Amino acid sequence: MLAHSLRASRCGLARAATRQAAINPRRTLIVPTAIRQADLVQEMFISELKKYKPTPIKPSDADAHVQKFELPKLPPSPEESNIASDLKAYEEQQVEVEGQANTGEASAKEDDWFEDEPEEEAVAAH
Repeated sequence: MLAHSLRASRCGLARAATRQAAINPRRTLIVPTAIRQADLVQEMFISELKKYKPTPIKPSDADAHVQKFELPKLPPSPEESNIASDLKAYEEQQVEVEGQANTGEASAKEDDWFEDEPEEEAVAAH
């Protein structure tokens, strides 16, 4: 039985060898499957871009978008008599200190901003 299996395997090997010999080995070039076709839209777009000539920019084009600079008006100069009278009125004012009452006024009571929570009476009967 062993001899029979060896003979069968030799026959299979012989057939495979003759099949490979029947195929002519030759070098083939790899050809891409998809052929690049011309893109008409892209060609039209590129040709229009090449034809486009922008208009030259003139210095007067910015006049419509930019305002003319004008110096602001000078402020009126203060008069010396006004400064002296204002300074005298300032010096005559009384100093106001927070927490002190002015003369002739009763001191205002300060508000207590913190409120104490009422204590709950503990129930003695359990």
